[in-house]
Amino acid sequence: MHPFQHRQHAHCESGVTANLLQHNGISISEPMAFGIGAGIFFGHLPFVKVNGIPGTTFRIWPGYIFKRVTQRLGIKIETRKFSKPEQAMKALDQALAQNIPVGMIAGVYYLDYLPDAFRFHFNAHNLVVYGKQGEQYLVSDPVLSEPSVIGYDALADARFAKGFPEPKGKMYLVRQVPEQVDFTKAIKDGIRQTCFFMSSPPVPWFGVNAISLLARRIEQYPHKFTPRQCSLYLGNIIRMQEEIGTGGGGFRFLYAAFLQEASLYTNHQQLGKLSERYTAIGDQWRNFAYSAARICKARNTDLVSYNELSRQLLDIGEKEKKFFRDLKQVKW
Repeated sequence: MHPFQHRQHAHCESGVTANLLQHNGISISEPMAFGIGAGIFFGHLPFVKVNGIPGTTFRIWPGYIFKRVTQRLGIKIETRKFSKPEQAMKALDQALAQNIPVGMIAGVYYLDYLPDAFRFHFNAHNLVVYGKQGEQYLVSDPVLSEPSVIGYDALADARFAKGFPEPKGKMYLVRQVPEQVDFTKAIKDGIRQTCFFMSSPPVPWFGVNAISLLARRIEQYPHKFTPRQCSLYLGNIIRMQEEIGTGGGGFRFLYAAFLQEASLYTNHQQLGKLSERYTAIGDQWRNFAYSAARICKARNTDLVSYNELSRQLLDIGEKEKKFFRDLKQVKW
């Protein structure tokens, strides 16, 4: 097996997925992994509080992308969780002794190779450990430009970080790849599932309906909460959108890149046109984050109202609803 090659990507799980599959001889880009894995999503859960703040997500739940990409390409994998750090670290060492790179989920706060400003309590970060030198583990963190190293204790703490969600030492690796993979079918299946997740949930907290739900709640923030609470709530939305992995706008750009690549792969021009539309929606998400950040920082110039912020988000929600309706109607 050739040495593991670190490649920087936009988002942690899709980046890890692409790097692990490329190491095992599957030529796949990060956008392709993200799209086949149905990574794009939106959810707002006012009843699920993280540090007292309602949860908002711009991507599918952790672990889903790797699981669905490998399933759709016929790749055999192994996934394990552990009850004790000692067991998890022993299993990691055993895989590394066989020169098998290992993907895992970790708590960002304990990853001491990251700058202090990036270390906060977020327990769904993906990375690859691909070797060991003495007591130091070799880390390929796809959001960084260069490989890193981490000690035993720090890595064990990261793998068993407390809080929601708990990683529980989760590790995953590739066991066997087929001689040939069918990207065309995988692309179609990934798009169909994305359209279902975004357009079909019967509850208001998931998919395109959740964008409108959040917009209406933002309009009520100044009437229900103190200025400090409003800033915390908005700040968390921005953090989930622009700092956690790729971010909401970034995820939209990543999915647009997938559609562009898929259009070339399947010779389907309509996917290319939809890619352009979703790139424009990504731009709107970035403008929303900019406006929300100005409110959080109480900037007096170009300051928008909560009502205007709500209208921006309602417009985004309507455009996403139409986009996924049209994507669902693509004729193969």
